Amino acid sequence: METGKLNKLKIIKDLDFGVYLDGGNGREILLPARYVPRNVKPGDEVEVFIYHDNEGRLIATTLHPLAMAGEFKFMEVKSVNETGAFLEWGLMKDLLVPFREQKAPMKEGWRYLVYVYLDPVSGRIVASARIEKFLDNVFPSYRFNQQVSLLVADETELGYKVIINNLHWGLLYHKDVFRRLDRGEQITGYIKEVREDEKIDVSLAPLGYGKVEKVAATILESLRIHNGFLPLHDKSEPEEIYALFRCSKKTFKQALGSLYKQQLITLEKEGVRAVAKR
Repeated sequence: METGKLNKLKIIKDLDFGVYLDGGNGREILLPARYVPRNVKPGDEVEVFIYHDNEGRLIATTLHPLAMAGEFKFMEVKSVNETGAFLEWGLMKDLLVPFREQKAPMKEGWRYLVYVYLDPVSGRIVASARIEKFLDNVFPSYRFNQQVSLLVADETELGYKVIINNLHWGLLYHKDVFRRLDRGEQITGYIKEVREDEKIDVSLAPLGYGKVEKVAATILESLRIHNGFLPLHDKSEPEEIYALFRCSKKTFKQALGSLYKQQLITLEKEGVRAVAKR
């Protein structure tokens, strides 16, 4: 059993106020009646999230929090008192950010990027806004074009700072982005380069010639759907191309070149036309 994570635990007792789950090492963990799935019985397994109630006891819920231990998330401050700031977490209990884990005093109603973790002293789940100390602590062993999960953290002059797989900082350059990204947005990305200084560049689209082939196939399918003609060409706006094909203008032009060489399309002043099959 892992506190702060989803677990599959076996029901060992069924009572009026809920069921008790086997937490291992002789521990029994209550799943209150309001969260007990219908038609379950002792011996069945249920997927639950394990956290602490207000008295510090381990308790289970079938609700999923906004973030689990080991994850980053933008969350809103619900209240502030002498203990710290409490974040709306998606559970009955709010998530504490102790004062020592705040970069500056947090304000009610504001959203902050935090990291959720188990406090090694109390053993309870807490959050920290000092996110830098939880990033870049392991060597980045990514491969070129590897698909990764990205969390948009901030925008800079160069592009967007993103968190890769909840482990590393990455940079998504403005020239590789063709729509507005919001802080807190979670998107799929691809590893572009891990530099010698271990800084990581990422892309929103797959890289390499395989990407061109994929876009070319998408263009052909789009031509089929639209009666063999698309009002797009090498002067079209990058945003328009990205909205349709989720690729850069450069990749779009490469895909058009490939299709033209294969004599599958003709390039006209007003757009692209499929070559009729003989």
